[in-house]
Amino acid sequence: MARGIGTKCIHLEEDEGRLAHYGAISFPIYQSATYAHPAVGQSTGFDYSRLQNPTREQVEKVVASLENGIDALALSSGMAAISLMMELFAPGDHLIVDADLYGGSIRLFEHVSRKNGIDFTSIDCYKENIESYIKENTKAIYIETPTNPMMHVTDIKKTAEIAKRHGVLLIVDNTFLSPYFQNPLDLGADIVIHSGTKYLGGHNDTLAGFLVTNREDVRERLRFLIKTTGAGLAPFDSWLILRGIKTLGVRMEKAQENAKGIAEWLKGQQSVTEVIYPGLPEHPGHEIMKRQARGFGAMLTFKLESREFALAVLEKVKLIRYAESLGGVETLITYPTTQTHADVPKEIRERNGITESTLRMSVGIEDGEDLLDELAGVFHEIESR
Repeated sequence: MARGIGTKCIHLEEDEGRLAHYGAISFPIYQSATYAHPAVGQSTGFDYSRLQNPTREQVEKVVASLENGIDALALSSGMAAISLMMELFAPGDHLIVDADLYGGSIRLFEHVSRKNGIDFTSIDCYKENIESYIKENTKAIYIETPTNPMMHVTDIKKTAEIAKRHGVLLIVDNTFLSPYFQNPLDLGADIVIHSGTKYLGGHNDTLAGFLVTNREDVRERLRFLIKTTGAGLAPFDSWLILRGIKTLGVRMEKAQENAKGIAEWLKGQQSVTEVIYPGLPEHPGHEIMKRQARGFGAMLTFKLESREFALAVLEKVKLIRYAESLGGVETLITYPTTQTHADVPKEIRERNGITESTLRMSVGIEDGEDLLDELAGVFHEIESR
């Protein structure tokens, strides 16, 4: 019988090996760089940890199961995962990429991948005719949905149909929703990317990245690349992600509940000019999200009446922390202009809607009333000056 996603976060669907680790409930950390061979030509299944490690293998199996893929690769960070994925392409190849992406992805594409001879066309994938930008040398379409930080929602299934018609890969960064709320492979994607640092880890205590696929040809190529480039996730970090995933379901549900409450509260504030959260019925991508995901997540972006108001919020919050990153149990507030998108040229930021009064919030699992009380106190103090 198929297990629910919450159960899959805790129990890997396999029976073999249950007693191989002395019945340990928590999967062991195999902190070993190398492994002895029983004899010439024989192996325990593990030879050298750059190639594979039992703890890393376990977290890869769990993430592959959650995303309904045939394989997952665990890497040292989200950017390491995207960098490895880019090794699938060669000089002269062309990719269509979302215009509104995490700043680190834009930086990699513009300053590393272009230098390596790969060409990019950046478009608003959620509203433009993607098919009209496909060329003879187009090899992939790369999207985030929702995007970071403007929360644009792209129809994965429709985009996958376009990709398949033209024989190109569809790559989806699923970090914001996690496999608990969304499974792009089920909708036709070929590769799913996660910054495991975020919701999969969930505690702001480690870095990790994942690539998941359901295609055997892609799997074989990525496996060759990871052993060649050597950015596999270390055993202890693999264990931290395993531990984090066990509570993914309850964390996502609570964080989403809090995010909905904050989004509604922000809508009622005179100093807030725009609230961008897919869980709001007026969000342009709301209905698409209802079709392709099981939830709306806990990321939201909002704009204030002035730069000065935004900076004052960042200076005065205490329970809510002014910090980069997202997806942890703590609520974090980020200033994209100087943090996540600092390396993105100002004209591109502004074209994407990121202004100096834009704030992004990753809502955590604190008591919702405490978060609202803090925001109300901060807003009142600023407005009373």
